[in-house]
Amino acid sequence: MTMTTTMIRSFVNNTTICRRVVSSCSSPARGGVQAACFHSTRWTLNDQQEQQAREKEVTSIPAWRDPAMRQYMFWNREDSTDQGKYSYLLEMSPESMIQEARIMSLSEQNDETNKALDEEPLPPGSSLLGIGKSVQDFDSSLKPNVLFVSPSCPHAAVVLPEVLEAFPSIKWVHCRSAGIDFVESDRLIEVTEAQNIRVTNAKGQFSSSLAEYALFACSYFAKDLPRMMRQQKERKWEKYNVEELRGKTLGIVGYGDIGRSCAKLGTQYGMRIVALRRHPYLSRDDPFCNKVYDRSAESMQKLFSESDYIVCSAPSTVETRGMVNAAAFESVKNNAVFINLGRGPVVDENALIKALKEGNLKGAALDVFAQEPLPESNELWDLDNVLISPHNMDQTSTFMHEATEFFLRENLPRFMCGKDLLNPVDPRLGY
Repeated sequence: MTMTTTMIRSFVNNTTICRRVVSSCSSPARGGVQAACFHSTRWTLNDQQEQQAREKEVTSIPAWRDPAMRQYMFWNREDSTDQGKYSYLLEMSPESMIQEARIMSLSEQNDETNKALDEEPLPPGSSLLGIGKSVQDFDSSLKPNVLFVSPSCPHAAVVLPEVLEAFPSIKWVHCRSAGIDFVESDRLIEVTEAQNIRVTNAKGQFSSSLAEYALFACSYFAKDLPRMMRQQKERKWEKYNVEELRGKTLGIVGYGDIGRSCAKLGTQYGMRIVALRRHPYLSRDDPFCNKVYDRSAESMQKLFSESDYIVCSAPSTVETRGMVNAAAFESVKNNAVFINLGRGPVVDENALIKALKEGNLKGAALDVFAQEPLPESNELWDLDNVLISPHNMDQTSTFMHEATEFFLRENLPRFMCGKDLLNPVDPRLGY
């Protein structure tokens, strides 16, 4: 055994030991250690009972589907440590591979953002068996164990379960997007559960650019950029008061990776952060969150009533659609700003328009809508207190290429080494 191989294996083993130490300190199941390990973020609304229920639940479900493990299994390109570790391990120590990766790609043939998968050399021990948009596009004799799914595949929600049923050798599905709403279906839930198929996504790739947009939107209204631009166009020198973001409260509906990135950046501006998420206890030790609520209607109204700026970064699922409703906007703090960068269907758009027209909201910055493209007849186009962008605030020139690279450099080597995959998704929950 070479010195390099020995060092790599020692590095992996030490990392595993460190993670076990952190896990024993942070796991909700280890109540005796929590007081010493968790910081003082306020924990609200029956979290103890919820935690106890989750502790019972996790004993009967696969570890990869356990929300209590998400703080260790979700990836972020800014914060995640050991990036590319298993890719490097396979390169330097090929005997670390315990299974080959036989990949099929469910996507358009000419999808430029999949170039690293389609054309460039793959890690040793992995191969691309085919690219297609339907079951008929693939040779029925193939035995894939990995399916890469791109948003470029039309009717993916229908095609994906068909492909999984036609190729029962598939053990892992990776979606090249943060949201999986483009593949959601009852049939997908049935197939993945029946065949014990793991599902992952590209969460963590787009968070920083959306957080930048969120804080830009806050500043847009705090500094009254519309007035600034109007006065410049009119060559009018007229001073006016502006607002600071420091000391303001930023409420975040949907405290996943995008929401947390917004909180992290908002904290740098000196903002107070309150959040709403399905499992509040998961953010009990979060240094960027001052208070966390559960996802009840009462919690939603409370968050709206105390926030100066509200960012909605919740995914679109059966449970979240229409979650931000008229009652929430009626509870909103005077002069607040609403920012939606998650998914349009989460928000009752008619209630939002009413709140904007009646002055309950100071303004809104919207990157996502219930119907896209936004119809020309939609009233939102006509409102002066609305900032509209065409669902492109995470669309850098490289963002989808980076999502493919994440699959190839991070999760694929993990799969080949038999390690836990990053960014697990529960198709039943939709995230």
